Amino acid sequence: MTETLPRAAASTPPLDAVPDGDPTVPWRAGPLLGAFARAGVLTAADVRTAERLGRLTGEPDETVHLAAALAVRALRAGSVCFDLRTAPDLVAEDIAGEDVAVETEAAAPSDRPSVAALPWPEPAAWHRALAASPAVSLGAEGPTDRPVRLVDGLVYLDRYWRDEQAVRSAVTARLASALPVDEPSLADALARCFPPTADGAQVDAAATAARSRLTVLTGGPGTGKTTTVARLVATLQQLAATSRPPVEPGASDPAVPLRVAFCAPTGKAASRLQESVDTQLQELGDNLPLGPVHATTIHALLRTVPGSTTRFRHDRANRLPHDVVVVDEASMVSLPLLARVLDALRPDARLVLVGDRHQLASVEVGAVLGDLVAWLGPRAGCVVELTVRHRFGEELGALADAINAGDGPAALALLRAGGEHVELLESDDDLVDVDALGPVRADVERAGAATVSAARAGDAEGALRALGAHRLLVAHRRGPAGVARWAALAEGWVAEATGPHDRSAWPVGRPLLVTTNDRTTRLSNGDTGVVVAQGDGVTVAFGDPQSVHLVPPHRLPVTDPVYAMTVHRAQGSQFDHVTVVLPPATSPLLTRELLYTAVTRAKDLVRVVGTAEAVLAAVARPVRRASGLAGSRRPGGA
Repeated sequence: MTETLPRAAASTPPLDAVPDGDPTVPWRAGPLLGAFARAGVLTAADVRTAERLGRLTGEPDETVHLAAALAVRALRAGSVCFDLRTAPDLVAEDIAGEDVAVETEAAAPSDRPSVAALPWPEPAAWHRALAASPAVSLGAEGPTDRPVRLVDGLVYLDRYWRDEQAVRSAVTARLASALPVDEPSLADALARCFPPTADGAQVDAAATAARSRLTVLTGGPGTGKTTTVARLVATLQQLAATSRPPVEPGASDPAVPLRVAFCAPTGKAASRLQESVDTQLQELGDNLPLGPVHATTIHALLRTVPGSTTRFRHDRANRLPHDVVVVDEASMVSLPLLARVLDALRPDARLVLVGDRHQLASVEVGAVLGDLVAWLGPRAGCVVELTVRHRFGEELGALADAINAGDGPAALALLRAGGEHVELLESDDDLVDVDALGPVRADVERAGAATVSAARAGDAEGALRALGAHRLLVAHRRGPAGVARWAALAEGWVAEATGPHDRSAWPVGRPLLVTTNDRTTRLSNGDTGVVVAQGDGVTVAFGDPQSVHLVPPHRLPVTDPVYAMTVHRAQGSQFDHVTVVLPPATSPLLTRELLYTAVTRAKDLVRVVGTAEAVLAAVARPVRRASGLAGSRRPGGA
């Protein structure tokens, strides 16, 4: 006799019931979801979404509602799905640090039940209940009109499973067969575009891009990713130029036969990509074809439909015209966005994904760069990892390597040893003594004073250059280790060094962070600028010192002062000196990827402020994002 889970309808209270009058439990939540809400596992939004799906599909079983709520919760944590078999352990790991409530500075309820004590359904019975539910599609071939999908023990909201399937199918199709290449012509193009002393992996990346419709180029800071990309594209252009048929008399003869798009997830990352490729263009000279380069955001490339952030003008029905699309900072790309990019590419176009797989993943859903590297690996013939550092201080490189290796004691020893490029301001407890922050204050004042001085003189280039001299990075938005506290400290230090700001709405010298995309001003979320004197008024300078973009204040999108910023916000940027303020060791945001990303934002010096316990905890805690991609079989059964 087959065992089944009992339906929960008979024991579920009316929808207008409030369990025990507990204010931590969402209104009308049933007893099972109420228990998980009371433990801090689920939010009101998780519960409401799950119960609404239950009502729409006629599913009364609260264990199915719980699975749907946990799938919503997984998305909030950046995962694409969750595993029925390991859900209690993963949730317990997530919740362990949340009781500190650093973000809100509020104490967790002392009577909050432990995650292990919650009424978790037995996995096999839970699986059977989901498989029999009208709200759930079972397997890859299940119905397409149900909101939840169960595949190999993984529970998804169906739209994210479809995005994952779209990426898997597109990648598999792109790697199904190699592109035909004239090998002597390729060898000649590589010899023209790379010097004899070039890193062999860089040359391999260009050769891979010539032979494959998908290339994944990954590597840490200073390994020459952008150098490789520029020369890779030049190789493809040279190869295309030598292989095209002769031009007929009277026909146009474009010097650059391939249409290439360069893009990145954020405006700041696109700006840095533009700057780096321009530098490589100068080094390549006019004897190698590359063509004009204009880096843009992925959203601008796909052309967002007005009023939407998820729909684009370029899609399967209206493909991008480009022959090659290069996506930089691919670690920041979410699963849905990569699915949209793949959907918009012509089947014969080449895609080059570039990024550091050890960095923080997208703030949205998925960790696609890391998943693709784990799935495909070198044996798939499309993944190339750069490991030789051509720039980056030796101490910084050693610290980054120790963090990546999960070697906390080594990372702490390197920080304590200090040196020209690495420094530790070690505190005894989580509440850092402001009086001990002399070196931090000196850097903040020096960079701030230079920024204000240049801005008052109307020197936009100098102001932007000074703005990049130092950046204060934190993990949290709120709380003792958050942006609000540290930005206020930094702003006060700058004011003491330069005199208080004028009382106008746009004080000269104020650094600004753009928080929304705005096509009319060509500004993107994450762009940073500074208010600069201009005649009798002011303007705001954005971009890089070599390419200043001035925007009148009245035309600006939403901005915030940026005396400090989160590590997530700093992705795609680099600064001469970086100070990283670590939260308490128990903070759930303190991870290996966060520390690595923060450390590698520095060009010359990184200073870490925090306890030894925080450093060790960060290195020991890698981000765990669940998805079905990383466990996929390699294309071709490899």
